[in-house]
Order: sequence, then C-alpha cells, then structure tokens
Amino acid sequence: MALSFAGFGRGAVDAGVLPRHLPPSRGQMLAEWPRGLWSLASLAVSRRALDAAPAGDGRPVLLLPGLINSDSSNLFLRRYLHRIGYRAYRWKLGRNFGTRTVGADAEKLIARIEHIAGKTGAPVTLIGVSLGGIMARLAAHRRPDLVREVITISSPFAGPATATNVWRTFERVSGDRIDDPRMKAMQAEAASPLPVPATAIWSASDGLVNGLICRAEDGHCRNVEVRSSHVGVQVNPAVLRLVADLLAGTTD
Repeated sequence: MALSFAGFGRGAVDAGVLPRHLPPSRGQMLAEWPRGLWSLASLAVSRRALDAAPAGDGRPVLLLPGLINSDSSNLFLRRYLHRIGYRAYRWKLGRNFGTRTVGADAEKLIARIEHIAGKTGAPVTLIGVSLGGIMARLAAHRRPDLVREVITISSPFAGPATATNVWRTFERVSGDRIDDPRMKAMQAEAASPLPVPATAIWSASDGLVNGLICRAEDGHCRNVEVRSSHVGVQVNPAVLRLVADLLAGTTD
C-alpha cells in the first residue's frame, strides 16, 4: 500500500547516491530541523488518514528512544498506538546514553521488557528509533522468549558508526569508543539475523545517519523505505501509519 501524507510517503529516493560507508552531507544534516518541524506540522492535517489504520489487537508494545532522547521523544507515536488499540509502554530508563543507561549487557532494558511481558502475559513488540533500535535488536537476541517482533526506525545497525554524523556525540555521552572491541561485538550482534520477525524502516534522505546502514542486506528482515528526516521520523505521519500497518500485518 502506498502512503502519502502532506508530501511524505514510501520510498522514492535513489538509495545509491550515497555510498554506505559515508555519512550524510552537511547540507542534509543542516536541513534536518526544518524537515522535522514540517513533519510535526503535518500531523495536524493527517488525523483522518492516521485514524483509518486497522484497529490494534491490544498487544504490548515498548518504544525505545534514540541517542540522548527520553520517553518524551516518542510521545506522539506512543499516544497514536495507544489510541488505535495497542498497549504502548515507555521504557522508563531516562535519556538514552547507550550502555550508561541500559547497562553493559543491556540488563536494565531486558528487565523492563521482562516486567512488561510478565504484566501482560504476552511477548513484547519492540519499536526502537535510531540507537533505540540497535538496543531492541540486542535485547531480542538475548531474550527472544520475551520478544514478539522488532521494528527499527532509522537505526544504523547494519554498518559502521562512522557512516553517521553523530558517532562523536555518542562517544561523548556514552563514555564508549566505537572502536572498542566490546562495542564492535555489540554492533555485530545487533546486525546479525534475529530469532524473531524484524522490520527495518529507513530513509535514503536521512541527514544524520546513512540510510543504507539502517536496513539489512542479507534478507533476514523486511526493509521498508520512507521519505523522512531523522529528527522528524517519529512524528512523520507516513511513518506513524506505516508502523500501524506493520503491526496489523496489512502492508504490501
């Protein structure tokens, strides 16, 4: 199903323009905030299309924020999923500073997933934005019994951190170095095929991370391209509706 919301939609950008080992250009990066604000403004005129999504089945969904972000960053997506019938949960771990936040072995995140699964009596769908998606994939590898599926949104799990414009920020706030053997091992684990169903939502016009490293190359998960900035991806109406359709199993 093709989606179109106020100029947004599913994949019409040539993904081959930027080699996968390079970060987005300075121009793309500078355009991030204006594009993100446009996505936010577009929500106001997209209510009807968003509410036409299939009704949710009440399954538990945990949203994981991106680097430096907290639960407030996914407020619109979380409220939307709740409105259409899903039990959408906050991660309640504060700002995402990498392993400083989730623990060296993601144990704090796994404990949160375990709590939700125990409370609801059902495996949890993980929806992670950017760094949150990498963490979702790690958690699914380590506790597949707790996870129903994983949806990553603009998450650079499949390539080098240097193909982003935020790797230095990551090092500063997390205290981890991207060339540390432990971090390399975690990245490799996140990139490896998951034992649960997985979907990667990515954008070739992302201004912070190379979109090509936000999708799987070996066919182990479904890749869906969207037209979106990075900072505005979780308020992009087309992305919100896409997530709803993925959860309902109605995408083509």
